[in-house]
Amino acid sequence: MACGDGAPSPLAETIVLSQANPHLDPALLAPVSDSDRLPSPTYLRARRGFAGLQLRSVWSHRDLLWLLAIRDVKVRYKQAVLGAMWALIQPIATMVVLHLFFGRLLDMEERVAVPYPVFLFAGLLPWNLFAQSVTASSNALVANAAMVRKVYFPRIIVPMAATGAPIVDFLLALGVLFGMMLYFGTGFGAALLLLPFLAASMMIAVLGVGLLMSAITVAYRDFRHLLPFMIQLLFFLTPVIYPSAIVPERFHAWLALNPMQGVIEAFRAAVLNQPINYGGWAISTASAGVFLAIGLSVFQRVERRFADIV
Repeated sequence: MACGDGAPSPLAETIVLSQANPHLDPALLAPVSDSDRLPSPTYLRARRGFAGLQLRSVWSHRDLLWLLAIRDVKVRYKQAVLGAMWALIQPIATMVVLHLFFGRLLDMEERVAVPYPVFLFAGLLPWNLFAQSVTASSNALVANAAMVRKVYFPRIIVPMAATGAPIVDFLLALGVLFGMMLYFGTGFGAALLLLPFLAASMMIAVLGVGLLMSAITVAYRDFRHLLPFMIQLLFFLTPVIYPSAIVPERFHAWLALNPMQGVIEAFRAAVLNQPINYGGWAISTASAGVFLAIGLSVFQRVERRFADIV
């Protein structure tokens, strides 16, 4: 029995096979229908440019992003006697030490118009958010290597989720800052309404530098030893412990390229009800945007080899 094109029909093949081997189960010789056939394979190809980051897929995996962030928050203070109190103890202890050395010994208290502890703490909060987030993001892919190798999901979620714990610490310490403002009588102003926009500028800088460092750290593991030194150097180049007014005017344009320079100054001014340097804030935000574009580009290029080198 043949089909219209001259080829034997499935029924004819079944009859021939049954005659050749009568011990075969007839159910195994039944012809396979089209509905029972395996689906054709789907091939995944890497896209070029920013389309390869699959940002729309990140939104569809937002539950995974949330779960990873919550996991980091829980693990950070798991089995700790003081628990989340460490989020308050660390910046307060840092503020006290810096106040003793820079405020008292170097007379930095005389160079600011507000109580120096409040001035210092208002600068430490955004800086700690930046430094802790960049450090956590740079190590996130290596720490989650097993998941990156075995499960498919947008890899950009891992360094993004690493910023969850520093954000929680920032929000907790923000309450301490407001308490210090009440204690020292610095007062509150309408500029506090700018805090969400300042937070957005901070996150642009955090994600830009964090994504860049995470991709470089995966490709070059020894970069983990260089990153703490770079962050420490950037700390002294950022007006955290001193006002930018003491820096010579000829260096202001270069310092403004620091993605956290104008943001920290604007955050401090908004909290302490002082005039805000909107120009410096805009320059630093633009610099953070450049870092974000570079970070996304480098991350997308290295992402293709993550499963092999992580």
